[in-house]
Amino acid sequence: MAPLPVDGRQTPVGNMQITPTLPPGGGTIPLGRLIEFILQKTYHDLTVLAELLPRKTDMDRKIEIVQFASRTRQLFVRLLALVKWAASASKVEKCAAIMGFLDKQSSLFIETADVLTKMARETLVHARLPSFHIPCAVDVLTLGTYSRLPTCIRDRIVPPDPILPSEKRSTLLRLNQIIQYRLVSSDLPPEMWNLKIENGRVIFHVEHEFEVSLTLMRDGVLVPWRLLDIDILVEDKETGDGKALIHSLQVNYIHQLIQSRLIDNSRPLLDVYTILHSFCLSLQLEVLHSQTVRLCRERLGEFIRIEEYVAGNWLVLSYWRDQIAKDGQGYRVCVQIDPNDPSKPLQVTHVPQLNVIEAGQTEQAIKSDHLSIEKLLIHTIHIRTKQKLTDLKEDLISKLGETECSIGGSPAILHFPLLQPCMQSEQLLVTVDTHTGYFLAHIPQFEAPMMEELSESLNKDLSQVEALVLDLRYWVVLRRCEKTIQHLPVISSEQLPLIVPPEHPVAQLGKHKLFIKLCKHHNYYVVVQLKPHEDNPSDVALQYYLMTVSPQPLEESTDQRDDTTGLELELPKSFLQVVNFLPLNTFTISHGPFTSIEVADQNVGVKRKLLAKQPAESSVKRLKNTGYFNTELAHVIAMCDERLPFCTLTAELNRRGICHQGLQVEANGTNFVVKLVKMPLCEGSDVEAAAVLSSSLLSCTLRLPGKGMRAWLVEFVFCNCPLTSLSAKEQGPRRPVSFMYDFGSGTSRQVVEMVDELLQDWSTMVHLYGVVVEFSEALKNDQDGNLASLMDIKSFTYKKLVVGYGPSKASTVTIYWRASERRFHLAFGVVGQTVSASNPHTSVASQLQHEFNHHHSVAKLVQALHDTYSLLLSLSKLPSAPHLGVIYSRAQVPIQTFVIIAQSSTHIRVVYRNTYCLDIHCKPDGLLAIQDGAFSLFDKTKVVEELMPIQGLRAFLNKFVDEASSQLRRLSHSEDDNPPSPGSTLDSLDPFLSSASQIRPSPPSQRGNQEGGGTPGGLRFHHPMTPPSNPHTPASPHTGMLSQSYRTSPNPSFPLASPPSLGSQGQHVSPSTSMFHVQAQSPGNIFAGSSPVNPLHVPSPSFLPAPSPSSSSQVQMQSPAGFMGSQSHAEGGSPFPPSNSAGSLSLSSPAPGGWPGSPSVPRPSPRPLGAAQSPGSSGHPALHSPQAAGTEHTKQTGISHTSSRVLPHRSWAAAVPTVLSHKAFDLLCSPVAPPQGAPPCHYSPLERFLGCVFMRYNLQRAIQKDDSLTSVQSSEPGVLQFNVETMHCKVILNTITLQSLNLKLVAAPEYKDQWNPEELQVLERFFDTKVVGIPYKPNAFIAFGRILNASLRILKDCINIMRLELAPDRNLKWAVQFCLTIPPAAPPIALTGMSAVLMVQNKILLFFQLTRIGLNLAPGVEPQTVVVPILYDINNNVTQLWDRRGHSSLSPTDPLSVIGNMLRRFNEYNPPQGECSIYPAVRELLTNLVIPI
Repeated sequence: MAPLPVDGRQTPVGNMQITPTLPPGGGTIPLGRLIEFILQKTYHDLTVLAELLPRKTDMDRKIEIVQFASRTRQLFVRLLALVKWAASASKVEKCAAIMGFLDKQSSLFIETADVLTKMARETLVHARLPSFHIPCAVDVLTLGTYSRLPTCIRDRIVPPDPILPSEKRSTLLRLNQIIQYRLVSSDLPPEMWNLKIENGRVIFHVEHEFEVSLTLMRDGVLVPWRLLDIDILVEDKETGDGKALIHSLQVNYIHQLIQSRLIDNSRPLLDVYTILHSFCLSLQLEVLHSQTVRLCRERLGEFIRIEEYVAGNWLVLSYWRDQIAKDGQGYRVCVQIDPNDPSKPLQVTHVPQLNVIEAGQTEQAIKSDHLSIEKLLIHTIHIRTKQKLTDLKEDLISKLGETECSIGGSPAILHFPLLQPCMQSEQLLVTVDTHTGYFLAHIPQFEAPMMEELSESLNKDLSQVEALVLDLRYWVVLRRCEKTIQHLPVISSEQLPLIVPPEHPVAQLGKHKLFIKLCKHHNYYVVVQLKPHEDNPSDVALQYYLMTVSPQPLEESTDQRDDTTGLELELPKSFLQVVNFLPLNTFTISHGPFTSIEVADQNVGVKRKLLAKQPAESSVKRLKNTGYFNTELAHVIAMCDERLPFCTLTAELNRRGICHQGLQVEANGTNFVVKLVKMPLCEGSDVEAAAVLSSSLLSCTLRLPGKGMRAWLVEFVFCNCPLTSLSAKEQGPRRPVSFMYDFGSGTSRQVVEMVDELLQDWSTMVHLYGVVVEFSEALKNDQDGNLASLMDIKSFTYKKLVVGYGPSKASTVTIYWRASERRFHLAFGVVGQTVSASNPHTSVASQLQHEFNHHHSVAKLVQALHDTYSLLLSLSKLPSAPHLGVIYSRAQVPIQTFVIIAQSSTHIRVVYRNTYCLDIHCKPDGLLAIQDGAFSLFDKTKVVEELMPIQGLRAFLNKFVDEASSQLRRLSHSEDDNPPSPGSTLDSLDPFLSSASQIRPSPPSQRGNQEGGGTPGGLRFHHPMTPPSNPHTPASPHTGMLSQSYRTSPNPSFPLASPPSLGSQGQHVSPSTSMFHVQAQSPGNIFAGSSPVNPLHVPSPSFLPAPSPSSSSQVQMQSPAGFMGSQSHAEGGSPFPPSNSAGSLSLSSPAPGGWPGSPSVPRPSPRPLGAAQSPGSSGHPALHSPQAAGTEHTKQTGISHTSSRVLPHRSWAAAVPTVLSHKAFDLLCSPVAPPQGAPPCHYSPLERFLGCVFMRYNLQRAIQKDDSLTSVQSSEPGVLQFNVETMHCKVILNTITLQSLNLKLVAAPEYKDQWNPEELQVLERFFDTKVVGIPYKPNAFIAFGRILNASLRILKDCINIMRLELAPDRNLKWAVQFCLTIPPAAPPIALTGMSAVLMVQNKILLFFQLTRIGLNLAPGVEPQTVVVPILYDINNNVTQLWDRRGHSSLSPTDPLSVIGNMLRRFNEYNPPQGECSIYPAVRELLTNLVIPI
């Protein structure tokens, strides 16, 4: 039955407020806070786990980690369940709140009913109202108060009123007077006189013991003292850790005890002091005992012991337990309470007993505020240590004599000097071990091996101390010696494996000695012997010896080991046999001829100076060295080091028979010197030159400079120098010449090597002096000054000759003799401002050096340098850097542009791109002859392997012929087609020819006389070394001559010519008028002008004529383009007749590649068919008339002659030398502005011409190999024609400059309407500047040919892009460049340098290089550049970026990624239409592309 309200009505629940009731299990918590708690708990557990795991084993760590993971996983699983349950917690909370509210209401109803029932049954039954209190009601109603309460309420609750401050002050003042009176009338102990009365109490303070506070409760004589407070002042600062020493219960007990003694006591204060003083003393003893126990337990348990401890009486400690005092007692210290007077503080007694002063010092440790038993022991042991050291000092003085000993320091140390003078670090220090009481000996600077024995002797037996101290003195002196020589090049040892007989002086040496090995001089030792000093027993005397030894193998000395002195302790690898053993006089060593000496005057007994000095100088203080530095030993070592090399040197000079003056001392004692009297005659040197040089030699001095640079210095002083140089240091009559030689370690072998080097340098000077003397005679005989005007003598140092030459004498050649190779060497360099950064003659240095070693004439060398300077300077302007892409099939192979190969000093071969070769001969009077080097020297119809003839070379060179070289050219053009008879005069053309009208080979008998002949002013060209075997087959180059002059050639294996033949002897052919002959042949030219070997001795089958500048215009000349030849050749471009021709020959020379090293055996010469005919027969091709030869060749090549004179187009016309002046050749090799129509690059005309020839040859090969290009035979010489689908193409060499190729395009008839002239002009300009122009790469034409073969609309788009490249539009953001070869910056699609236009199936890959324009960049900042590979799909007409990797691998800011995205958007917004999309896509990039920086 539900409970009802009292009034019987139910309470409405419609508007009730439901208050959630918490379940009996606990309260609620927010879910976020619970998650935070769980995370913090997990982090805390993980942190604790990380700190504890390193201390556990590996298995325990694994278990802990698994348990942590399992525990954390269960926790988070429960959290996950709770989170899932919390999603529906709102409904559950409402239900729980309703249930809780209902339960509470029910409990309230039940409780109310129970309470009412109890009241009705128990309380209300006995409830009665009392009678009313009328008086109280009347008081309250009338008066408003109730005054009838009991007074006990006031007395119990209301506190009394406090006294006033003035009353309080007066009361305390009165109480102070009472206490003061009571103290005056009482018996007060003296120890408690330190008191203070204030605030009604008296405070007694006993230092280091206690402090007590007393008062009186009232005035009266019988009123007892009342104890207020007690403070114990005893502390233990070492072991107490700041804690109180007594417990509060102990303090309360003492308080009660003292308070009980204060009642009914006649002397209460005396009892207070007695009780507290006795307690404090006992407490102090207890503190000392606890400190001692702890000290024994932790540190000093083995050294101190508590002998006896009685609490409150005494504490006895023992120390130095192994020591016994003189009285036979042990060492003890006792701390006790004075039994006679307990009021005194703790007393300290010592066994054995100390004197009063020392005992008072030890008691300070107890009376101080710092109570410490360790401090007491330290004071006691310090005093005991001083006592023991004082006794030891007296014993040592009595045994070792009077010595300045001292005791000092803490702990106390006895300082005993071993030597006089003695540094503090070398003194013997003796102290006492504070723990055991034993003596300890030590030397701070050294660790002597006898210190343990000395310490043992000091502690047990003093009889051995004297001998040990003496050994220690010797040992310290030895260490001083080692310290002295530690920075010297020596090695010290106290023992050596010596082999000496017993009676030898070495065997008589004592045990105290030192062997010092001189490292610079093998087998030399300085022996130091130690002996007692005669005058001062406390000092040590040193005796020095010089010992020479010789190593003896161990096998040879096995029989003698029994006879050794036993100086060695271990079996050595070899023994040392003593050869010499000499004592050294230290006075003589340390005092030289220039040393100030002080000696003792025995007659007077005072010092007097031997040198005359002023008396005032006697007061000058002398420099003192440090104690450990032995100056005598240093002088001995230095003397041995300095004198022994000179001794070895003089012995070696004596052995070689070189006269000298012996070892001498230079002025003022600066150094030792050895002066040579006469230099010997060296092997292989000129006797006369050596005699002249020796006569001009004033002196030759050998010395060793200072300590810093250990090297032999040899100084020659000459006079009468034959040459006067421009160097300021080489003026005056005396000419010193110095040589430096490595001293090494100064051994005998190194001294021998030095003497050898000295003699070699003397030989060098002799050889060079002979050349210089001859040169000086040539300068004296040069009356006109021609030779002197060609050079300057920069320097002549007797070791080398430096000559300056050239326009400003800035180029130098250094001439010196190299004794190891027995020949002269030439070194070329430059000084000051020069035209070239390096010396031009560096390329022919080997050839010039070889020639100089033949004639040994500086005058000839200077003349050769002067004649070849301009040629080599011009050649140095040609670039030699390697280029890639020269070989179209192997673009990665670098090929050098120009390679200069010196055959001799006047014969140079220049190779261009390993394909073409120019053969250059230097001639007198500033002329040079140039011809095609591809032709064999023995047969002009043969071509050397790996080289190709240069088409049109003769026509190109003729454009640079000037007046200086025109005098030696032909008198008329008819001589090209109708050459004169071989017997025509040559003297009228060549001013350098001899008077003979006919030139024949010199017979062998006259050859020796002709080699040195010739005009003195010009170059000398030697006659052939072997007689000619055939007038048309030259003599073979002699091996003996080539083996030296050509061995250092840059390319010795280069195939130059064919070998000679075995034809008939004795016949010769006179040279034609086109050749040159000079009486003075060049030493490097092995083919004389009159020799048939000379390539110029036989007229060429046809010459390439050119009009002389002085000739009239009657001769009609064909266009220079015809010089290139109009015949069509097969692969390789051979200019010769086909193989079925009667005169066909192989193009390659049959000579082996390494002909300079081949033997000189004559071999058959390559000749045309029918060469067996006699030289005079008409069947020989070389002797046919030029007209006939020209007709035959014209028939083969198909060239038609007109009525005017037509120049024949034959490749081998360039085999005939063309004469140019040096100035013209310099123009040929100097980079100049390009001619009109050529690419705008500064290249030399020679490089442009060879580049055009190279490109023309590669174009012809590319046309023949490309099936899409149709080759067309052309009747025009030097013209390449080919057809593509939409046009006809013609490549023509520029007929004016011969330095550029031009393209001429003509539209095909069926496509004529689809081309306009402007588009064809763009193609032509692009071809001229980008395809066949600089840098002349064949792969560019391959790409261009593929573009021409593309469809018409693709080709026109490419033309539009070419137009933008040739004429950039400044309104665009980017400039475009059509890449014909793959640039290095391109993506790795194909090899760099290959063709950049690829066509595969229906797709075309093109490369464009975009460069940012229109920006104002700072100086030195390069604009943005990017190489873009464009892939064009022909079928879909889509232009996109080619990227094999895909755009996913590129960053969004990568330039290729930006371009790819831009082209994709372009293709989306510009769908394919009829026109090609290449140009619009590229135009879009040029207009809108933005690449982030």
